[in-house]
Amino acid sequence: MCSSDLKNALTKTFNDYARKNKLLKDSEPSLNGDDIREGLTAIISIKIGEPQFEGQTKQKLGNSEARGAVDNVVSEQLMIFLEQNPMVAKVILEKSILAQRAREAARKARDLTRRKTALDGMALPGKLADCSDKNPENCEIYIVEGDSAGGSAKTARSRATQAILPLRGKILNVEKARLDKIYANAEIKAMITAFGTGIHDDFDISKLRYHKIILMTDADVDGAHISTLLLTFIYRFMPDLIKEGYVYLAQPPLYKLERNKKVWYAYSDQQLADILNEVGRDTNNKIQRYKGLGEMDAEQLWETTMDPERRILKRVTMEDADSAEIDLTFNTLMGDKVEPRREFIETNAKYVKNLDI
Repeated sequence: MCSSDLKNALTKTFNDYARKNKLLKDSEPSLNGDDIREGLTAIISIKIGEPQFEGQTKQKLGNSEARGAVDNVVSEQLMIFLEQNPMVAKVILEKSILAQRAREAARKARDLTRRKTALDGMALPGKLADCSDKNPENCEIYIVEGDSAGGSAKTARSRATQAILPLRGKILNVEKARLDKIYANAEIKAMITAFGTGIHDDFDISKLRYHKIILMTDADVDGAHISTLLLTFIYRFMPDLIKEGYVYLAQPPLYKLERNKKVWYAYSDQQLADILNEVGRDTNNKIQRYKGLGEMDAEQLWETTMDPERRILKRVTMEDADSAEIDLTFNTLMGDKVEPRREFIETNAKYVKNLDI
């Protein structure tokens, strides 16, 4: 009983203080008890002459007079403490408000994650170009950077089995963003809805609409950063997609070599060197360095990156045994602490080979 009285006193006192000190606006809902108590620890010490307990385990005090005592003392003394320590009160309430926003965002997110054939729950006009085949085993979705590459991909694709979802620039870094910001992000909502699985507790891999989720970004530093942001989102919110082998990285070519009306594509500097050694190095060679997917026309994009018979895909994999190390890596590289990231870069800078500057 004392536990519930303590909860009531905490909830009422913090809400009263927040309203009184304008930390909560009149138009905003009151804080939920769970939001306030998140991360807090409390101990109640009561001396009572003839304690009466409920049940054999004596885990719950049954004396009715304790109810009013706990409520009154906690409410009165906690209010005094908050008024005497306004900075502490502000920190606790700001944390509680963030927890409330995250909880509300999570509730709203559940409404966005149901699989719908026509995606009628999510307005994606002109963004998602879905495939006509409804068997997930046959279907794949390309997550593409920008409208330019998205346009080429939509023209190049096999409409029966390949869906295209262009994203606008770099998505939110979910490793250091609040949940309410994450769920409000248009690009993230688009992916959640398109995949169809839901996220977190609502995740259901049987509802996955595509058995290949292919991240297709430019073959440069910016493209690598976007791929990392996308992988961070998938790992934190839909890790089973990676564990089950549904996530892939497309490998667009770095170079196009034309010689005497023949064309070769090279996916690395070494491959280009090997081709040149084979065909010869002279003025007949015309070499183009691709800076982005948007530089390719639909035919080239299909031939090099989207044709299942010729493309190169890298499957993203992980083992449960490696989860602690993977967690640390994402937290180090994508988190909000600068010092661990600086140490990582300084330690590993010597291993960089293809520096894009």
